[in-house]
Amino acid sequence: MRVWAGVLAVAGLLASAAPRLTGQTIDSVITTESRAPTSISDEIQDPAERAAFVNLLQATDPHKLQALARSFLNRYPQSAFLAPAAEKAARASFDLGDLQPGLEYARLSLALLPENFLLLVAVADVDARLQQNEAAIANARDALDYLDRFGRPAAISKRDWPGIKRRQQATAWFVIGRALVNEALAKPAEDRSALLAQARSALASAHDLEPEDMEVVYLSGLAYRYSNDLPHAVVEFSAVYREGKELSKEAYDQLQTLYATAEPTPAISFEGFIEKLQGEASPIEKPATLQPSTEPATHLGEYAGSAACKQCHADVYRNWSRSGMSRMLRPYQAENVLGDFEKNNQFYADDTVGYEDGKVTVTPGASRALFARMTIRDGRHYFDIRQSDGLWHSYPVDYTIGSKWQQAYATRLPNGQIHVFPIQYSLIEKRWLNYWKVIDAPGSERSNPLNWEKLDASTNYMINCAVCHTSQLRNTHGGGFDPDNLAFREPGVDCEMCHGPSANHIAAVRSGGDSEKLPLDPPVQFDRISNRDFVAICGQCHMQSNLHADSARGELNYSTRGTFFLKNPELPLGEFTRETFFKDGRFRQTTFMVEAFERSQCFRRGQANCSSCHDPHSHDEPSNLTSLKFKDDPDRMCTGCHTQFEDKLRATAHTHHSYASEGSRCVSCHMPRIMDALLFRARSHQIDDIPNAEMTLRFGQSESPNACLLCHTEKTALWVQSQLESWKTASRETPATAGQ
Repeated sequence: MRVWAGVLAVAGLLASAAPRLTGQTIDSVITTESRAPTSISDEIQDPAERAAFVNLLQATDPHKLQALARSFLNRYPQSAFLAPAAEKAARASFDLGDLQPGLEYARLSLALLPENFLLLVAVADVDARLQQNEAAIANARDALDYLDRFGRPAAISKRDWPGIKRRQQATAWFVIGRALVNEALAKPAEDRSALLAQARSALASAHDLEPEDMEVVYLSGLAYRYSNDLPHAVVEFSAVYREGKELSKEAYDQLQTLYATAEPTPAISFEGFIEKLQGEASPIEKPATLQPSTEPATHLGEYAGSAACKQCHADVYRNWSRSGMSRMLRPYQAENVLGDFEKNNQFYADDTVGYEDGKVTVTPGASRALFARMTIRDGRHYFDIRQSDGLWHSYPVDYTIGSKWQQAYATRLPNGQIHVFPIQYSLIEKRWLNYWKVIDAPGSERSNPLNWEKLDASTNYMINCAVCHTSQLRNTHGGGFDPDNLAFREPGVDCEMCHGPSANHIAAVRSGGDSEKLPLDPPVQFDRISNRDFVAICGQCHMQSNLHADSARGELNYSTRGTFFLKNPELPLGEFTRETFFKDGRFRQTTFMVEAFERSQCFRRGQANCSSCHDPHSHDEPSNLTSLKFKDDPDRMCTGCHTQFEDKLRATAHTHHSYASEGSRCVSCHMPRIMDALLFRARSHQIDDIPNAEMTLRFGQSESPNACLLCHTEKTALWVQSQLESWKTASRETPATAGQ
């Protein structure tokens, strides 16, 4: 049928894509022009595994594809590419009608990459076919959420994507409608009305997206029929019958059944009966969520600058001015420089820097050559760099970047461009390091310090960093992230990056009062907005996958119309370099903090937002670098919602540790320190993470770090598996004390 064919058509597009994966560099701005495909050979080191995976990507025949995918999964169970391999196995199985095995492969793939919206649509469709209705609805809704969040996959062309996205959304809504009809028909007739109403709404959404899909219209007719809304049922069945294509005969049979079973027996002909019912049907309303807005984008007013906030919000302004956000970028002042420019002030280009399990190692190269000296002359800080001409070139430090764990430096060239030096100073390691070499995929241009002298886009501050490190960044000529013509209103992250343009608010207050406004109208009232809008505002900078686009008005990290924060699509997560993830699918890098948080049920099903744990206006940042609300009592960040664990007995029964121990802290198990920050380990923000012994047994502690083994370092994953199983058994035997 047409909907199922649409799912398979996408599978064909993905299967026919060239054997390349995108390995997007992290820790720099991503634009529609800077997506960075990289060869598989850059990501898979084992030649046999690489060859097997390339063969898998090139296969198109479903029988061959299924065999190759199964072989790959069996031969390389610890591969970093299990998610795409399992997806291939699932799609081939679906194509061959092996639905249940296909679902098992799909579940493996989605366990490793849950945001794969194209696979989710296919899985939801299969769930509905197998009458697994609850799973079908959940997967279809997740797919719709992700289709709204993420942008075009690299394997699909710009030309094809709008149509494919629309059809995928239509399929997801159709699946929801189908599953709801299935659920309704499993109930007594008198209990069906609410489910059938929801089904009709979902099918109306599908029809609005794909009005020519007669399968949607036919199912809508069934939903109306089972709702005893015969006029609308006749309208839908008649439309399918008149189309004369798929399901035409079935629609005609439905019309005949309605005529034959009508009570009282119609005194008119079949044709007259159908015409009469059609005339009685009122217009079918489209779901409100699909109605496009016809209102012009409201002009939000001008940006006033942070200093304008100081008069009324002196305490908040003072705390902000001491925060890491205000110090994200600062024009050079000697007292702001934190790096060692006097003693340990040399960097050798041939040295190898390594970072593993939270530890940094530097190995001197066999033919190490001095590349840079960081010096002070006449009270001014400089980078002296030896370039390919054999001479030393001196560059002044014109900007400092960061103030907590690491500090980078930038210089302004005579042409006005700002470039970031390839060497940063780690305040944790107390040494100069090539940080880009640690986090980038192999072969990135900026990670090789010898490329510095090119002074090209790879080290250009305005292109790569300014969108998150400065406020109100714009292209003065209109357009995108050009090397030139970019300017910012304020260095660092100012008040209005979070609260929006406030000139109108200030004027209103000065004139005697502020007018009534909506919660999202600037200045934003964070205690009145949804958790999704709250996180979207923070995600402007704390979401690595933001896919920034050009702007006709040149506004690159803000807007003066509509909403002030840009709701950019996200780059599909599977397109990032493998350095982004552990092999078990969890995020490895803190630049994906928001993406990790958005996986949490606390966010997806609850109302958790960034301020549930953090206070951006904290007064104690020097001793509380992460601005935690309850630094000395971290459980309060969880028990504010999970109030049952305020009780010590219930908390102890849940954690299986003594209440005063580190093992009883919520964050120890659910937010373990496994994410790589600036050369230290930070807590995972996939909050409902639970220690998974099976993943650790498959991939090992380094690629699937288990919270239990972070403390019990002498134990093994098998021990963890045994302990967790014994706890489950105990919970089943004593449900009253289980930590539900």
